[in-house]
Parts: sequence; structure tokens; C-alpha cells
Amino acid sequence: MTDLIQVETYSFHLLGLNLTVNTATLFNTWLIMVFLVILSFLATRKLQRIPNPLQRIMEVYVWAVDRLVKETLETNTRGYFPLVATMFLFLLLCNWIGIIPGLHEPTKDLNTPLSLAIMGFFLTHTAAIREKGFFAYLKEYAQPFFILFPLNVVGEFAKVVSLSFRLFGNIFGGAIIIAVVSPMVYHLVLPPFLSVFFGLFVGLIQAFVFTMLTITYIAVATK
Repeated sequence: MTDLIQVETYSFHLLGLNLTVNTATLFNTWLIMVFLVILSFLATRKLQRIPNPLQRIMEVYVWAVDRLVKETLETNTRGYFPLVATMFLFLLLCNWIGIIPGLHEPTKDLNTPLSLAIMGFFLTHTAAIREKGFFAYLKEYAQPFFILFPLNVVGEFAKVVSLSFRLFGNIFGGAIIIAVVSPMVYHLVLPPFLSVFFGLFVGLIQAFVFTMLTITYIAVATK
């Protein structure tokens, strides 16, 4: 449990601000991004009419995500496809990387899901303004009565909190359960099983839920 809570940090000053960086989160995040870049390069380097196994897997993934985006969004599906495809893969690897000994899930750090939720927040409202116009977009917050304007605004910010804490809570909670149970059973069968369960199954579900809610918010805001 102590190893779970203690984190290695690096502090520095920038423009008069004292900034602290979680080095484990930074390292694992960059490791995942480098892996995604290499994976994309290998999958698209020599495209063939008869695909190799890696190309076949990526084509199925692209087809599935493209279909999901088209079913969720009514307009500009091509514009949001790269966001959805990249976000899901990134979150999936962030949740799965903890299975590898010595590595830690970036989503176990609240900064990662919170930053992605904030990004989704700005994308949602930018899309809504572009689709409807600024004044029509602003008018919706006064529905059905103008007095509800503050509550509607708070409700939009609450989506950021709920989206980020849902992902963070599930990943961090799974890590706590594994840390608590492992010493009780001397790190035998149960901890590896829990690690696989929370890493693979829960990680997959949470990555899908986060991505799906993000594009759902965009779809609702642009209608």
C-alpha cells in the first residue's frame, strides 16, 4: 500500500510558478505515445491488398471505430474519427500498461483523465458553437427558464468532474485492492488474477466508457 501511494516527483519553477511533475506518469505516458507512433508506422508502412496480420487487425479496428462514430454523430463523422480512434487506443494502453511489472497506469494519476476530460469539454463546446452559432448556443443554457442558466453551466462543468473521476476511481481503486490483497495471500494466485481482471477487463470497459461519453457529449451538444 505504501508503494502505491508514494510517487516520485520532480519540481521546477516556470514563469514564477512552482510546478511538480509525477515522473512515473510522465515516463509511462510518453512510452505509450512512442508505442502508438511505432504501431501506426508499422501498420501503414506497406499496405497490401491481401493484408498481413497487423494490417488486418488495424483495418478491423478502423472499421469498428468508424461505424461507432457514424452511429453516434450525425455530422462531420470524418472530422471526429481520428480523435475517437486515438483516444480509445491511448486510454486502453494507459489502463493496460500496469500489467507489465515495473510500469504504472497513467490513468492512476488524476491529472491524466482530468486533462482528457478538459480537452473533451473544450472540443464539445467548440463543436456546438461552430454548428449552431454563438448566440443560439448560449441561448440553450437559458432553457427552459432563464433562472436555470447558472445550474446549466454548473452541469456542464460537472461532466468534466464525473468523467475524469469515474476513470481515475476505477483504475486507482483496482490498484488499491491488489495492493491490499497481495500481502494477505503472499502474492500467489489471487493477485495475478486480480491484476489481469482490473488491467484487461476493467481497463477495456473504462476506456470504452470514457471515449463513448466524450463523443456522446459532442453529439448531444451539436444537435
